[in-house]
Amino acid sequence: MFARNRLTDRPLEPESEFIVKIQDINDNEPKFLDGPYQASVPEMSKIGTSVIQLTATDADDPTYGNSARVVYSILEGQPYFSVDAKTGVVRVSLADMDRETRENYSVVIQAKDMGGQLGGLAGTTTINITLSDINDNPPMFDQRLYQMSIPESAPVGSVVGRIWAKDRDIGVNAEMRYSIIDGDGRDTFDISTDPTNLFGIITVKKPLDFEKKPSYTLKVEGANINVDPSLRYRGPFKDVTIVHVSVEDVDEPPVFDLPVYYIELPEDAEIGTMLKTVSARDPDAANNTVRYSIERSSDPDKFFYIEITSGSLMTVRWLDREEIGWHNITVLAMEMNNPSQIASVSVAIKVLDVNDNPPSLAHYLEAYVCETAKAGQLIQTVTAVDPDEPLGGQHFYYSLAPEAANNPNFTLKDNQDNTAWILTRRGGWSQQDQTIFYLPIVITDGEQPVQTSTSTLTIRVCSCDQKGNVMSCNAEAYSLPASLSRGALIAILACIFVLLVMILLMLSLRTHRKKPYLCDEEENVHENIVRYDDEGGGEEDTEAFDIAAMWNPREAHNHHLGKMRQDMLPEIESLSRYVPQACVMGGGGGGDSNVHGYVLAKLLEADMDPCAPPYDSLQTYAYEGEGSIAESLSSLQSGTSNTDHEYDYLNDWGPRFKKLAEMYGVLETNSPPLW
Repeated sequence: MFARNRLTDRPLEPESEFIVKIQDINDNEPKFLDGPYQASVPEMSKIGTSVIQLTATDADDPTYGNSARVVYSILEGQPYFSVDAKTGVVRVSLADMDRETRENYSVVIQAKDMGGQLGGLAGTTTINITLSDINDNPPMFDQRLYQMSIPESAPVGSVVGRIWAKDRDIGVNAEMRYSIIDGDGRDTFDISTDPTNLFGIITVKKPLDFEKKPSYTLKVEGANINVDPSLRYRGPFKDVTIVHVSVEDVDEPPVFDLPVYYIELPEDAEIGTMLKTVSARDPDAANNTVRYSIERSSDPDKFFYIEITSGSLMTVRWLDREEIGWHNITVLAMEMNNPSQIASVSVAIKVLDVNDNPPSLAHYLEAYVCETAKAGQLIQTVTAVDPDEPLGGQHFYYSLAPEAANNPNFTLKDNQDNTAWILTRRGGWSQQDQTIFYLPIVITDGEQPVQTSTSTLTIRVCSCDQKGNVMSCNAEAYSLPASLSRGALIAILACIFVLLVMILLMLSLRTHRKKPYLCDEEENVHENIVRYDDEGGGEEDTEAFDIAAMWNPREAHNHHLGKMRQDMLPEIESLSRYVPQACVMGGGGGGDSNVHGYVLAKLLEADMDPCAPPYDSLQTYAYEGEGSIAESLSSLQSGTSNTDHEYDYLNDWGPRFKKLAEMYGVLETNSPPLW
């Protein structure tokens, strides 16, 4: 800084330096920049335990006076906490603070400058202090005795119930471990802790049975997992309770005495052989009667039968191990009083082998022998098979059939290893002489009872090349044991033909012999039916039929002979034409005898007729009884009279015609009862 001439603008003196110092005054209060604050301290902490340290900032000059000198004090939160006036450290000032009693505290701290003197500026902040949990409380069951129940049908692993030992602590300090320490149900039930480690879950460990034991008692202990050694004096950190479990009775299905049955049976067992008796009982106290059956899907061919009350299993069909070696059937047991309760058990039946099948060649063999073959040459190795399976293995014995044992062509050698060789006995084979030989081989097995069969090996004579490969064979058959000449074959065929002709001739004669006894269908007439090929003219057509036969049966014969249609003859005439009129008209007994004679004549005719059926039959006749007191009831002549009919005579016919008299209105109303 310097002085300058205003007119000339020249400095009047050298530059000078001045220092100006601003004096601070207390115009800024202390501030807590990070407030409000959160802090925690374990419950039951000792007095003086540090909780948090606070720092307040004052913008005034700390080097000048006391404007920036801060002093801390507590405004709220006593007597639980205190603060160091210089350092700002908040400490516990009350011993044995319990989180379970009070968990959260709000503490107000003040920071004042000027060393706390009067006139100083102050700032405040809040601290939210939380008491953290420690394991200072032992667990305690809310019940000294728990009552639980579960049905006896509950499977293993079923939950019986849940218990809880309450702990006033939280978090890991409240985690529990449960165990069954005593009681008669230690082996039957189990207990575990749920995923929260708070509750004990009781489950079924073994199957239950109400009839054997209806209730159990468990002594259960619940203990803290995490225990602070310094606080053991506040323990013990565990508790005990009693759990009583009642088993509920359930209607259970029958129970078999075995979980599975195994039976061995020889395949030659007789039908009705009893295999085994399966047994099941009702486990309930009622002990209901049990009925047995076989599940049909397990025995579709119905080889077995089970007695419904006793459970005796027996065979009802012949068994064959070669077809079915094992039978696996399912037997059902059902309560008689409750058919819905059904139990099942598997019965495995092994069919044991019996030597009941003869051996045979392994397959159809057709061997060949070359025309150049020498004596003793091997032409075929044969083997046998047997569906039986003896315990010691198969043993087959081979030989030629007796009728072929001494044949000059082939021989057989049993190798004693279940095979045999077919060898030639000679040389000089030729297709011109014979092309096919049949060699019967007898095969016998070595088991009891011995089974034997005869199989035939076909051997063809073939042309071969030098290496023995077949070139051509002829298929003309020739039987080794015996041969037939062509003339013998023709004679046999001729005999067969003659026999067939005789049989056909006998059948033909029998057919013709039966014909006279067969009745023509058109002759089996039981009614007076006359058929014509033209339409009738009604009652005016007197050529179509003779109505006099209906009016008077005594004249029926004469009219029938004298009055016939001229243009054609009926195909079927009345059966009455066969009846002699002497039979019809004889007897002299009036109307009743006339009818009686007519019926006797028809009966005689039926007895003498060879075409009559050999059974009782009902024959109707177009004939009205003339001797009836009702006379003719025909209405054929009703059109010839114009007068009204009088039906008073119906009253005289007796009670059988009462209904008819009522219909025609002629019943006498004042007459006395007829019966």
